[in-house]
Amino acid sequence: MTPTLFGRWQTRLFLLATVGIVVTMPFFLGLIGTKSGWLFFWILGYIAIFGLIWDILYIYIQQFRWDRDWPGVFQLLGGIWEAVFLVLLVKIFGLPGISKENFDLGTFALHYSLVWVIIYLASQTLLRILFPYWRFRGGQWF
Repeated sequence: MTPTLFGRWQTRLFLLATVGIVVTMPFFLGLIGTKSGWLFFWILGYIAIFGLIWDILYIYIQQFRWDRDWPGVFQLLGGIWEAVFLVLLVKIFGLPGISKENFDLGTFALHYSLVWVIIYLASQTLLRILFPYWRFRGGQWF
């Protein structure tokens, strides 16, 4: 079954709150990358907030596909677009918690890529194994 808008939102927030936090912790602690601190949780938060808005657009675009489904490769490509959008916002305007002067694109790219790829893999494998009926409820958890 194709995820509903609420299913997409719930799945996105669930994965960011579990897998996203686990992947972000080494960056927060300074074990990976050139910086450490709360910056990485701000990035995770912006991914979540802007992602909720992007999901509305994704559901709309999905209506024009013949099968009304969203292939996994589109999810991966959507992640690239979301990263570009976030980088542009930070570089042009800056965001609360992320100053444009101290923004390290390389560390951001590493953090974002790891979070996005691991969440993508978890959504395509672990969720289907651990929660077999998740997809049949349109991706909704509640």
